[in-house]
Amino acid sequence: MYTPAITGTGVFTPDAVVTNAELVETFNAYVDLYNAENADAIEAGTIVAKEHSSEEFIFKASGIEQRYVMDKTGILDPKVMHPLLRQRSDDEPSLMAEMALDAANKALKAAGKTAADVDAVICAASNLERAYPAVAIEIQDLLEINGFAFDMNVACSSATFGIQAAADMVRSGSIRSALVVNPEICSAHLEWRDRDCHFIFGDVATATLIERAEDATGAYFEVKSTRCATEFSNNIRNNNGFLRRSRPDGVADRRDMQFMQNGRKVFKEVLPMVADHVASHMADTNVEAADLKRIWLHQANKSMNDFIGRKVLGRTPEPGEQPNVLQDYANTSSAGSIIAFSKYSDDLQDGDTGLICSFGAGYSVGSVIVQKHG
Repeated sequence: MYTPAITGTGVFTPDAVVTNAELVETFNAYVDLYNAENADAIEAGTIVAKEHSSEEFIFKASGIEQRYVMDKTGILDPKVMHPLLRQRSDDEPSLMAEMALDAANKALKAAGKTAADVDAVICAASNLERAYPAVAIEIQDLLEINGFAFDMNVACSSATFGIQAAADMVRSGSIRSALVVNPEICSAHLEWRDRDCHFIFGDVATATLIERAEDATGAYFEVKSTRCATEFSNNIRNNNGFLRRSRPDGVADRRDMQFMQNGRKVFKEVLPMVADHVASHMADTNVEAADLKRIWLHQANKSMNDFIGRKVLGRTPEPGEQPNVLQDYANTSSAGSIIAFSKYSDDLQDGDTGLICSFGAGYSVGSVIVQKHG
């Protein structure tokens, strides 16, 4: 048996930024166009008029101030309201693979390793660009890694589930190391025309190198313990998929083909599930709240993170104990907790313990207890 360790992380951040002010201006322009085009039906009561959004509403609901996206031109066009992503030829790298490649190379550099040191690639993300071939195998090919690769999807918990899979393989000795990459093009599955969710997501890619602790060339985080849990729920759902479906109702723009969420039910049901999951994991690993120097949570909503932070620590977290990147990146699905870990972990001291935790659609919850060495 070997000891798995996180030896390097990397983050790819798109160049384009959409601020709340820009988003609100575009959304409200769309609302005005919609209400004008449907004025007669609205007056007759057969269609409900859409409401304006505001910067205050977005920040109060989420804590988000901006988001990075792969394309902002389409998002900020009130007649389009979605990213305009070019269809690439089969001879070109896919967009997800290109994003992941950047993050993976950064993780390898941080660990002082090369592709020759990697045995496996796991592409763990909420939305895959295609059904097959696996995006992970394409990333493996671009990195020129010998070994194997596969895709996995557990929505917002994909990264922590991927880390558990990689850590288990390293621990067993079946591989020396694995790259877990999380390219999230969340802007492409968000319904930007829905006031309840138009502000939630951004795009990013993260990568985590997990290898045997004995192979680390510098400071590393030992993966002390991992735990995953799922429970089926329809309260976060996206019905878009790889199957060609008939639409007998004649509606070409089905709302359920993009991100949908019953936010109130999610808040009510997910938070107790996460709190109980983490408490049980910590108890079984003999980790006390006082032992945790930092917690890196899924970046979904500031209120949710504040609640979980209080439950985990038994008090309100001090500044720096529970770092948020939500205000800058928005919700980046599985990548959120890894962004926080990558940006806010170098200052921990030898022997310090921390917790990476994700939660989301499924419902799914994943937690990883780590300890700094070096």
